[in-house]
Amino acid sequence: MEQRTYNQYCATARTLDLIGERWTLLLIRELLTGPKRYGDLQASLRGLGTGLLAARLKHLEREGLARKVTLPAPARTPAYVLTEAGEELGPAVMALARWGLKCAMDERRGGETFHAGWAVLGLRACFDPDAAVGLRAVYEFHVDDEVLHARVDDGTVETIHGPARHPDATITITEEAFAEVTARTLTFSDAIEAGTAAATGDAEALRRLPVLFRLPARRSRPAD
Repeated sequence: MEQRTYNQYCATARTLDLIGERWTLLLIRELLTGPKRYGDLQASLRGLGTGLLAARLKHLEREGLARKVTLPAPARTPAYVLTEAGEELGPAVMALARWGLKCAMDERRGGETFHAGWAVLGLRACFDPDAAVGLRAVYEFHVDDEVLHARVDDGTVETIHGPARHPDATITITEEAFAEVTARTLTFSDAIEAGTAAATGDAEALRRLPVLFRLPARRSRPAD
């Protein structure tokens, strides 16, 4: 597949030459949360055909942004991970996510897919380090069948796919309710009252939860 170029001697243009093609940055988003098998990427990026997925992965490998690995036992299957250069794109992806939460996210449109695993990066985008000063707690989230956890350590956060060993608090919510909370058409409290969410565990950890992970204030984009 021919690689298009802006043909500009500019750092921004050169970067977009590498990651500006459709789906490429979303592939990097997926790999920022850890190794992914080909099937994992297909499941998360519905609408991306197998031929284009293979082409985009080859492009990332060729440009030194991703590489193939073999997952450890018991899986022992091929997967893709970001290289060090690919990982360095993380702050840019997170900045786009934070901007999108303020300026681009509204109600879910018809036909839009949603994957609960995206919450791994979503929680990082919503995390308030000032609210986490002095707190050490592990939160486990169940979004339908998807399980992930967040480890808060005195102003920092690490979010990971999979269950935690010893969570201080456990939050359960349906995927539909989670999408509605993201769209701000439903509050977490209302979801609990409706029975589509639940929270259990340490009282102090639960009390701090709403200020630790909160959506930024929405900003309008007025047109002329």
